[in-house]
Amino acid sequence: MNEDRLERLEGRFTWLERHVAEQDRAMAEMAEELRRLRREVEALRARLRAAAATEEGGEAPEPPPPHY
Repeated sequence: MNEDRLERLEGRFTWLERHVAEQDRAMAEMAEELRRLRREVEALRARLRAAAATEEGGEAPEPPPPHY
């Protein structure tokens, strides 16, 4: 009986180790994508600021309402 219980615990432990490794990989991928997206957003903001500076008056255009 103890052997059966030990095998079940070992199986659960193995599954948990695999699950944690998969979660770590997924989190690392998401963190890298978040860094990439932040760089992209900053580049777009810089382009918008540059475009606004070249317009007459130097003001940024008004963004459309959220329902558009």
